[in-house]
Amino acid sequence: MDATLLDLMAPLMFAGLVLFLLLGYPVAFALAANGLLFAGIGIASGLFDFSLLQALPERVYGIVANPTLLAIPFFAFMGLTLERSGMAEDLLDTIGQLFGSVRGGLAYAVILVGGLLAATTGVVAATVIAMGLISLPVMLRYGYDKRLATGVIAASGTLAQIVPPSIVLIVLADQLSVSVGDMYKGALLPGLVMVGLYLAYVFAITLVRPHAAPAMPASARTLHGSALLLRVLTTLIPPLVLIFLVLGTIFIGVATPTEGGAMGAAGALLLALLRGRLSRLQLTQAMDSTTKLTTFVIFILIGSTIFTLVFRGLDGDLWVEHLFNQLPGGVLGFLIAVNLLVFTLAFFLDFFEIAFIVVPLIGPIAYKLGIDPIWFGVMLAVNMQTAFMHPPFGFALFYLRSVAPKAIRTADIYWGAIPFLLIQLFMVIIVLSVPQIVLRDPPPDASSVKEIQIDVDPDGYYLPAEWR
Repeated sequence: MDATLLDLMAPLMFAGLVLFLLLGYPVAFALAANGLLFAGIGIASGLFDFSLLQALPERVYGIVANPTLLAIPFFAFMGLTLERSGMAEDLLDTIGQLFGSVRGGLAYAVILVGGLLAATTGVVAATVIAMGLISLPVMLRYGYDKRLATGVIAASGTLAQIVPPSIVLIVLADQLSVSVGDMYKGALLPGLVMVGLYLAYVFAITLVRPHAAPAMPASARTLHGSALLLRVLTTLIPPLVLIFLVLGTIFIGVATPTEGGAMGAAGALLLALLRGRLSRLQLTQAMDSTTKLTTFVIFILIGSTIFTLVFRGLDGDLWVEHLFNQLPGGVLGFLIAVNLLVFTLAFFLDFFEIAFIVVPLIGPIAYKLGIDPIWFGVMLAVNMQTAFMHPPFGFALFYLRSVAPKAIRTADIYWGAIPFLLIQLFMVIIVLSVPQIVLRDPPPDASSVKEIQIDVDPDGYYLPAEWR
């Protein structure tokens, strides 16, 4: 009877979490409450060892003292400061002038600026809102198709999800116990390929439907010759220098991600100061938003730690492993199933929730199968990017709806997002099929792995090599 009840506890606990979320409770508190509820049930029925809960204070302290997670407020503050300094507006105006005479020039400018902002901010909401406020009215004024305009803006904003210094890459690196710098290196080329695919789609639209993305009229192109070259240099050099200071120092090993984030935050303050746009109000707003985002992440991480500890104490990890062991296709079957699961959950959960709920459950299985964690993490990051573009719950679509003029219907935003959502899914297939786009060397052939020993601590947690 006890064995049967123990077999049911893990799926019931997972179902309980889904119920809490569907009822609308905050994710952090739903995770923690569900974990403690089933811990109590398990203790009362003799299926859960109360001594496991004694590890919670140490684990919570480990979260708040984790130096890797300190990079999150630094990068968030950097992005919010730059967004309020008017850098996005200046970049859009300059690159729009540069490509204005070309069909689809404004769309190209939006995508390129989205990539630059992603490499300097790493915050999707700030990018989408800024691009929506600045570029959408201009694109509509010059006759752009509503669906193309909204789709380009929403998709370019989600580049902050995959292009370093993406916050979700920091979270995934922490959950998979790998270096943030290595995760950034692995995600850089897929992020650039994604930008190229967006540009290619706009180019195809200009060939098939040229009236959907017209060139800017000559009267709107106010910069010419040396004046335009000078504007390009003065507008592009500061953010490019900041990108090098942040990402370049991380990639070459001079700075840790936390130190790089600190340099980025200081650089953003300096740029805002040089532009004369560093007011006390803007600084207070940036600090306030950064505090809210950081608190949100930390509380979800604490809640997921409680949930995961109890879930594994009830042999939930064995239940999840058994589910995936039943899948055909070995490693490939596992990867396809995981991507389908993440894509489906992205309809209802945002990337933080997926990272904190799902990754701790499937990460140990990926290790056991010999899957490279960097490749696995980047693949999940690209997939979780779709969470922002999913109609009807995509957060990027909500952000854009909040700033779009009334002439734009919600249906226009949804239909405009679908082609870019398909591009993102195609990118998942590319990463899955061509691991070398993430890794210098191909991942080990898991079919040749006969047996892999998984070391765990007394609480049932996987121990990475450096912790053993």
